[in-house]
Amino acid sequence: MKKSYKDSGVDIKAGEETVESIKSVVASTFNKNVLTGIGHFGALYELDLSGYKNPVLVSSVDGVGTKLKVAIDSGINNTVGQDLVNHCVNDIAVCGAKPLYFMDYMAFGKLDKNIAADIVKGFAKACKENQTALIGGETAEMPGLYAEKDYDLSGTIVGIVDKNKIVDGSKIKKGDILIGFESNGLHTNGYSLARKVLFEKYTLDENIEELNSNLKTELLKVHKSYLNVIQNLISKSEVKAFSHITGGGIIGNTKRVVPNELKIKIDWNSWKVPEVFNLIQKTGEIEDDEMRMVFNMGIGLIAIVDKNDVSNVEEICKKINENPIIIGEIE
Repeated sequence: MKKSYKDSGVDIKAGEETVESIKSVVASTFNKNVLTGIGHFGALYELDLSGYKNPVLVSSVDGVGTKLKVAIDSGINNTVGQDLVNHCVNDIAVCGAKPLYFMDYMAFGKLDKNIAADIVKGFAKACKENQTALIGGETAEMPGLYAEKDYDLSGTIVGIVDKNKIVDGSKIKKGDILIGFESNGLHTNGYSLARKVLFEKYTLDENIEELNSNLKTELLKVHKSYLNVIQNLISKSEVKAFSHITGGGIIGNTKRVVPNELKIKIDWNSWKVPEVFNLIQKTGEIEDDEMRMVFNMGIGLIAIVDKNDVSNVEEICKKINENPIIIGEIE
């Protein structure tokens, strides 16, 4: 019996239809710097270096982790694309960079063009919100490697910063203040532990009194972009470093920008921990240290500033409707 590629689980026609269905959504993120449409072998982006004395490109790649399993099981696929873009944007923004363009990779056990389109709509929405172009990507169908209904995502972002404006923590000193900014729940980290603990007791659709919602709604809250607050603080204050709180928690991520001879002191009672973290800890009987290492605990971004600059930072944040919280200091 003659066999075809489709018989093995790969549908080329479905892939072509998917590309056609997302072209207009992707094109809506383009700006004058994007020189190619979707479907070329490579994406072309013309750099505008006016205003830069010594431009440096900043790039990062990441995924969404097992938060994808919540999206797959709930049938809600239009938010994980936003998660991925915002996560990547934050990772380069904390270095002082302005994002230029984003590229995605999607891999499916069996390609569903409607699910793919929903994911890409999430990419496009977040790219427009972050003034970033979605200039290309790859969609793969990989039967035998992924279960039929499963998919995986990764994204790459490229941004730009002047070399003398890179934010790297080199000027941090004893007495500097840590200012935290609230997260929107788990963001994209700790889902393997959260799922193991919570799904042994609750279903995705079950209303949970402590959350005033169900797990599906809580766990799919979109990873927050901090681009606006970061850029405002860079331009209007003497901020010394930023820490994007992802896997590794507050200490694990912040120590990456703090000189080795200094220590981080956190006042863990200085902000109200969101109920979802309390629910995870209580349900799984998890120790405080483990929670703080795995989760952001309600703080998604930290700015490190001189103690004399705190009032200025608070004033800047007030004007852009952000809530700065003094959560610790450098020792």
